[in-house]
Amino acid sequence: MLTLMNNVDIIGRVIIRHLEIFMSLALLKDEGSASFTVKSHDSNNRLQVITLHEDSLRAFQDATQAWDVQAIEYKPFLRFAVAAALDQVCAGLLGPCLNDIIKNREQGAFLLDYQGIPSGDKADFNVMLSTAISHLIGVPNFDSMHGKFYARFTVRNVDNSDSYLRQAHRRMELHNDGTYVDERTDFVLMMKMKEKNMEGGNSLMLHVDDWQDRDTFYDHPLGKKDIQWGSPPSKQVAGKVFHPVFFEEDENGKPNMLFIDQFAEPQNMQQGLYLHKMGESLEQEQNCLSVAVPEGAMLVMHNHRWLHGRDKFIAHDGLERELLRQRGHFS
Repeated sequence: MLTLMNNVDIIGRVIIRHLEIFMSLALLKDEGSASFTVKSHDSNNRLQVITLHEDSLRAFQDATQAWDVQAIEYKPFLRFAVAAALDQVCAGLLGPCLNDIIKNREQGAFLLDYQGIPSGDKADFNVMLSTAISHLIGVPNFDSMHGKFYARFTVRNVDNSDSYLRQAHRRMELHNDGTYVDERTDFVLMMKMKEKNMEGGNSLMLHVDDWQDRDTFYDHPLGKKDIQWGSPPSKQVAGKVFHPVFFEEDENGKPNMLFIDQFAEPQNMQQGLYLHKMGESLEQEQNCLSVAVPEGAMLVMHNHRWLHGRDKFIAHDGLERELLRQRGHFS
């Protein structure tokens, strides 16, 4: 009888705690808080816009001033301390809020920005902030292309790389990340570090459930059959991986995707035409969202429920955009 009463007491406390979190987030959604605010994006209710207030920015810098970028590169556990510091200055509400959004299939993505100008090196601050955000929702994977848990790369007016990532004057088609690696890639974080002479280049996003032809390809005989995936030399990932485009379903039986046109390696006519028609359908989808990302802001999305890409830039000799990327799995 005592054990039963103890269990009831524990369950009761858990229910009360969940209600407290729910009520706090609901209040935050409606009225804001002293640390950050949340609202739906003007163009799409799925995408949430989170703004860190300037006081939070200052408090976060004060709490992490003893650590630099090299320290968090060398000490993986320190990245979690950075994340905890940010959550603490946000009264413990930011972490639950981010996880609630990213794991909610009806949303699954947020655009995070901050008010004010950070003191010191802005690029270093952006690395610290992006690290805090990624470690509040999961653990970034090692980026073989750059040899760290994050990657920084620049898009310029002229490029001779072996993928579309840095090619400014063409549209980067909608895709999921992590198609050619064995490790799970649940989320993608993309932050705009700086830009000059930029016109165009909006981020493109499409939720899997908003793709009007999805069921045509999901129900196709090849929808759940393994396809070979590889990568160009610049990715520095050897070997091939095999998985279907629709590689799993969520807890409600809805499909998750893992697709990119550049790195699929079809082995017969049927696979080739299936993937070709899929790519054509995605690029013609009217529900694709075009998002302007301010300098210093980041887009974070559920990698298997959102496809992403980038619109082309207007040519300019001085065109330059530096981006930061983190990709990882939920913890």
